[in-house]
Amino acid sequence: MLIHSSNDTIVALATAQGVGAIAVIRLSGKLSIALVNGVFDGKDLSTQASHTLHYGNILDGDEIIDEVVVSLFVSPHSFTKEDSVEISTHGSPYVVKRVIELLLKQGARLATAGEFTKRAFMNGRFDLAQAEAVADLIASENEAAHKIALSQMRGGFSDNIKQLREKLIHFASMVELELDFGEEDVEFADRKDIRGLIEELRGVISELMKSFRLGNVIKNGVPVVIAGKPNAGKSTLLNALLNEEKAIVSDIPGTTRDFIEDTLVIDGIAFRFIDTAGIREAQDKIEAMGVERTHTKMRESSLIIYLFDLASDSVDLVQDELRNLKKGGIPFIAVGNKLDLAPPDLIEVFKKEMIMISAASRDNLDLLKHKILEAVHLDKIKTDQTIITNLRHYQGLKETNEALGDVLTGLDEELTNDFLALDIRNALHSLGELTGEITTDDLLENIFSKFCIGK
Repeated sequence: MLIHSSNDTIVALATAQGVGAIAVIRLSGKLSIALVNGVFDGKDLSTQASHTLHYGNILDGDEIIDEVVVSLFVSPHSFTKEDSVEISTHGSPYVVKRVIELLLKQGARLATAGEFTKRAFMNGRFDLAQAEAVADLIASENEAAHKIALSQMRGGFSDNIKQLREKLIHFASMVELELDFGEEDVEFADRKDIRGLIEELRGVISELMKSFRLGNVIKNGVPVVIAGKPNAGKSTLLNALLNEEKAIVSDIPGTTRDFIEDTLVIDGIAFRFIDTAGIREAQDKIEAMGVERTHTKMRESSLIIYLFDLASDSVDLVQDELRNLKKGGIPFIAVGNKLDLAPPDLIEVFKKEMIMISAASRDNLDLLKHKILEAVHLDKIKTDQTIITNLRHYQGLKETNEALGDVLTGLDEELTNDFLALDIRNALHSLGELTGEITTDDLLENIFSKFCIGK
């Protein structure tokens, strides 16, 4: 098994694979400048200042591989805090392959997944939560996800955790001090103050944990189910929202037997719209499976857009279905479709209870999009509040909260200091794992293996 050293000079393609106008090859490590200098026909890179650009050729012996621009980042003024070089070549996969092979021959080795960011973390560039935010920033596909990742990369979440940990460390040291003077019956940590602190910390942690549901849907897209009776216009609405013919539209009931899903960004927020099978008494086994999946998707969704057919649904039917939706407990928007074909009396009865649209002619779609944003309360993302998007962070906060709960129980039961100290240590351990103050090789491997190779 090949053992990699943190002292190795690593190289990888930092831009996406495939043909492009340019490609960027990144190196990091104490030999990175010397290795590039050995194949670079241009200025002597070893004598150049950090954060400078240099034009020249990459040579393999006497053969010119490509004309390039070399960017220098001298330690500690780089992403990894090591000497780093970025070579901007033409975006030919052949050129990239030749340049990387040449650098490997000079003594570099291929970087592993996430190794550049891992080195940045190990060298103190930022903590573990900030390192994970780098991956989230790269993967962000909408304004809200980008905003959260950028805030966390700049230390928003980490600052919260560090403040919690510092407060807890102070009282932990007082309790530990009491253990040293156990025989003298000395109290350094006031039990009322400890209780007040623990309750304060649990309140902050509880708010962070509550934000995870919002953060998770922002990161992965808010699941919105389009449901209703057959022929209510669900597929037509999906196509209208996406502005493409994604779903088959037919006046034959039961056309949609499974669900169709696609993503739309509204005002910087990603929504996953899911067109489902019509809800009715199924005519065959396959349709029954589709209807059951509709109910499952409705239970899993953050929001239901329930379509009524204004051209054919009766007042009694609409009222019954509205009552059932309210019992379900999931936020929903009642939408009356086929406005152009609706009888005036039906419009008058339900104009306050539903949005009236025509999916076919796309009337009132902007109003519907506005109501969708309102219904999921995503205006919260406009504030400076810290929002959790990472499952590992959520689990770490949950473990911390449980340990702090054990401290409160210990105070209620007047347990001895050694038991209190143990529970406080458990809470500190969980907080330390969030920011990387406490790590294991397995934890780091699991986190950074999910990064792309050049990051």
